[in-house]
Amino acid sequence: MIEVRPGGRRRIDRVLAPGYSTGLGDLPLPVLRERRDEAAQEETDLSYLRRLLHARIDIVRAEQQRRSSGGESIVDQLATILADNAIGPAMGSGRHQGLEPSRAGEHRRHAEALIGDTDLTDVGSLSESKLASALDTYATEETSVSTFRRQVQGVMDTLNAEIAARYQRGAATVDELLDSERGRSDTNGGTGSSGSAGSSGNAASSGK
Repeated sequence: MIEVRPGGRRRIDRVLAPGYSTGLGDLPLPVLRERRDEAAQEETDLSYLRRLLHARIDIVRAEQQRRSSGGESIVDQLATILADNAIGPAMGSGRHQGLEPSRAGEHRRHAEALIGDTDLTDVGSLSESKLASALDTYATEETSVSTFRRQVQGVMDTLNAEIAARYQRGAATVDELLDSERGRSDTNGGTGSSGSAGSSGNAASSGK
């Protein structure tokens, strides 16, 4: 189960630490934006893991429904169920995510390890009790992941509100934002120029 470790070094530990989104008025704008971007990346990863869990929940429920209705094997549906849940942009909460998960492999292994040696690729061979146990395990984990995802979104909202307030007060300007992006691109040897331009465009259009 996902957990936050006080004083931990993982990204989720930093983002959800009590002091991460407090005292923001004393922080320079580049630090605010770095924190916002870090929180956005964590939300992307949590959203990806959540979709992986949704896919597995759908598989188990589809098999339970098949057994109750006497339908045919759902093996042919597995690829579609997985694709619908684990591929494509994250949805929900009125947010659009343009980032890619930074730990996709780790999240897949985590989802696979939740139910040990239970193999969903042969879901039709599982007993009723194993299906019920798998569904409970996935649902419990999904609730945990969703809870932390909402907390990370709250941190993002707090950081974005402070950034937006500075632009509204004239304490920050779009020119400063562009200068900051150019400096970041130069530091990275120019490898992130396209991504920086996208970020600048988004920030300018949203006032952030």
